[in-house]
Amino acid sequence: MPEELRLETTLEGKTLLLVDGSSYLYRAYHAMPDLRGPDGEPTGALYGIINMLRRMRKEVTAEYSACVFDAKGKTFRDDWYPDYKAHRPPMPEPLAAQIEPIHVAVRALGWPLLMIEGVEADDVIGTLAREAEARGMNVVVSTGDKDLAQLVTDRVTLINTMTNETLDRAGVLEKFGVPPERIVDYLSLIGDTVDNVPGVNKCGPKTAVKWLAQYGTLDGIVEHAAEIKGAVGGYLRDALEFLPLARKLVTVETACDLTAHVETIDGSLATRPEAREELRDIFAKHGFKTWLRELNEADQTVPAATAGDAPEPDASVEPAPLIDAPRHYEAVQTWEQFDAWLAKIEAAGLTAFDTETTSLDPMVAQLVGLSFSVEPGHAAYVPVAHRGPDVPDQLPRDEVLARLKPWLESDAHKKVGQHLKYDEQVLANYGIALNGVEHDTLLESYVLESHRSHDMDSLALRHLGIKTIRYEDICGKGAQQIGFDEVALDRASDYAAEDADITLQLHLALYPQIAPEKGLDYVYRSIEIPTSRVLRKMERNGVLIDTGKLAQQSSEIAVRLIELESEAYALAGGEFNLGSPKQIGQIFFEKLQLPVVKKTPSGAPSTDEEVLQKLAEDYPLPKLLLEHRGLSKLKSTYTDKLPRMVNPNTGRVHTNYAQAVAVTGRLASNDPNLQNIPVRTPEGRRIREAFIAPPGSKLISADYSQIELRIMAHISGDEALLQAFARGDDIHRATAAEVFGVTPLEVSSDQRRIAKVINFGLIYGMSSFGLASNLGITRDAAKVYIDRYFARYPGVASYMDETRAIAKERGYVETVFGRRLWLPEINGGNGPRRQAAERAAINAPMQGTAADLIKLSMIAVQKWLDDTGVRTKMIMQVHDELVLEVPDAELDDVRKRLPELMCSVAKLKVPLVAEVGAGANWEEAH
Repeated sequence: MPEELRLETTLEGKTLLLVDGSSYLYRAYHAMPDLRGPDGEPTGALYGIINMLRRMRKEVTAEYSACVFDAKGKTFRDDWYPDYKAHRPPMPEPLAAQIEPIHVAVRALGWPLLMIEGVEADDVIGTLAREAEARGMNVVVSTGDKDLAQLVTDRVTLINTMTNETLDRAGVLEKFGVPPERIVDYLSLIGDTVDNVPGVNKCGPKTAVKWLAQYGTLDGIVEHAAEIKGAVGGYLRDALEFLPLARKLVTVETACDLTAHVETIDGSLATRPEAREELRDIFAKHGFKTWLRELNEADQTVPAATAGDAPEPDASVEPAPLIDAPRHYEAVQTWEQFDAWLAKIEAAGLTAFDTETTSLDPMVAQLVGLSFSVEPGHAAYVPVAHRGPDVPDQLPRDEVLARLKPWLESDAHKKVGQHLKYDEQVLANYGIALNGVEHDTLLESYVLESHRSHDMDSLALRHLGIKTIRYEDICGKGAQQIGFDEVALDRASDYAAEDADITLQLHLALYPQIAPEKGLDYVYRSIEIPTSRVLRKMERNGVLIDTGKLAQQSSEIAVRLIELESEAYALAGGEFNLGSPKQIGQIFFEKLQLPVVKKTPSGAPSTDEEVLQKLAEDYPLPKLLLEHRGLSKLKSTYTDKLPRMVNPNTGRVHTNYAQAVAVTGRLASNDPNLQNIPVRTPEGRRIREAFIAPPGSKLISADYSQIELRIMAHISGDEALLQAFARGDDIHRATAAEVFGVTPLEVSSDQRRIAKVINFGLIYGMSSFGLASNLGITRDAAKVYIDRYFARYPGVASYMDETRAIAKERGYVETVFGRRLWLPEINGGNGPRRQAAERAAINAPMQGTAADLIKLSMIAVQKWLDDTGVRTKMIMQVHDELVLEVPDAELDDVRKRLPELMCSVAKLKVPLVAEVGAGANWEEAH
């Protein structure tokens, strides 16, 4: 900064507060619902910025301050590098419309506003920070931009109001692994995708920190580049020419000429009081009624402008601050209250919605009440079916639903909920189709952190620091538990209203973490949210079950179990309990002297499934026990249980598909679990025969062919694999030809079998030990096969090495579509668990991408069914397979269209293939 700014005024010990306005614009925009003022104009970002600046003023005592924004147009970095920030999309129109009102509000709040043409906000902040520091001042920079960590010194501190994070010198070192003076080197290595500054390919934060710890500086790393081994060393050498420019681009300029805009810090940036009359006009114009009321009460005056000249702003469109939000919960028991809340939710940009019911099974659940929230800390519960001798008056359920139905079924009225699929099912019981499902906090949490728990109590504690009222707190536990409809109304209202309130607060906390990430936003908005709607229809459709066939199978299995027990007694030399690990252990290891394969944590010989499988290779009794266990499970889980699960109203079985369970993104199925029917045994396949089509229809099964191997070819980019799939080769025969050095025609059936084990084993991270065990060969022979495989498919070997490295640096891997698959133990101290995480890192991108593909297929198929108005219904999804119930008249069209839809949802480097079959039952359809 020029010498003219360095006046003699004593500023020693005073504080300069600099707010990086540009870094908060998008965060404020995405954090808020689609708020609208009385004139219909968007106000969410404006509200967020005002709220943040008012909070900053209260929390940080500063004699001088400025809010700094980027100006339009190019800066000096664009001259250095024409592709600088080239990939940034244009500002969303609703945000662009709020920029000028935001600038007006910033000035009215008493903040000097700086926006300097040709100079980025970072550089303005850097220049002011260094000038203030030189004059003995303390500087606080409020930002969400990691680049500004390079400014931190003993006098310069960063704070992030979105995450409540404070970074001093120690904080920078703890967060990034390097001190502030090495941040520029660190950023140069990892690059900046937001600003389109490439770093070193595949060099993540951990690699950058490791190199800097070893070589000291970026210059030291460059000097020793020839010594750094592995693929990433090659990438470093490829980047050497660009690294000086990268360092220049990520370095914050601290000596810009600002004299035309800032004469002196003490003269130009002195913190000013709020312009209350201007704020009054702003709050009234944009509908911020709560703030307007607070301002008026503080001044003990109500201006005439709000009495009738201007439209009365609706408080329902203005969420209160999340910090220290007071709780005001209301039990709605009169039509006057109901109409007031109906007006609120009809005017709101986003409403949190929840139901309270009599059952966890949505197909039979009855509605007890509904709750709503349109601003944090405020919520209402509408009880409609509480019972008991002392229950007060409630509004009638049928009339409440009739009045709410237009809002519930409106696409224009946006809703957020926690696991809204359940609420959709409950409302469907009353003939209401819930529309306008904009957000689901269960799915937001799942997309952000699939490896953690997603129930509301856990989320509230983890993300909001709020301990919620638990269901057991009001209903009790075990045999003493009462139904929600029996809970006293005051306690039920607090619990239910809190559900809606916390849901809204969770959305405001979680969604901003998704929206800025293009990949996560795609997974959330284009995969998970629409999949939830499809699953609701599939669950509702259900599947027909032939209960007579299952009863017959149960009888046959019962006979076979008796036979197996007799055979087991004969082999053991006496009767014993086939379900007792202790008795089995005594017979195996004391009486029959079988070898001990492994031990339990207590030191006793194990008799688990893995042990039985190993012993069954050589001994008849373990083999017999495995068959007994498998048949017993089939009988109890399926042939006995399925007939009892038929819904009496529909005559069908309705499974529940859980989205937020598997880390990979795969769906889970329960009550009944359709994923675990053992189709490799004749008895398991017979169970599928009991899943039938109604008269005049068939079941169609469409299954992706070798989907994970195809994804491996796409992700690894291995030329030999890509060519094999492009030619339509039998991939296992092609692999066998490569591994055994013969032509495809010369491959024997045994060689193809070995190649198939290798193909599938390696994508699950199988070691030579695992392959040897699977094939029954020596480890040396298995290692030879694996070495040959990687020699023929070097792209696969590179993919595996790079993926393990990326997983260790980031703690997660990604699918083709950007889903993050977290691996919490990838850097853990437990050897076996760490190795398991490394194996999972290899396979997770393939399993996860396959999960994404089948979900995209479900969305595409259901859209086609809805658009064409056919009577065909999608009824099941199992692994990579879709099952549809198709009237005979539509059979040909569906058989033709289904694989086309499934194979066109994404374009990979290899063709997708879906195999289709039809039959009177599920097994026949295969």
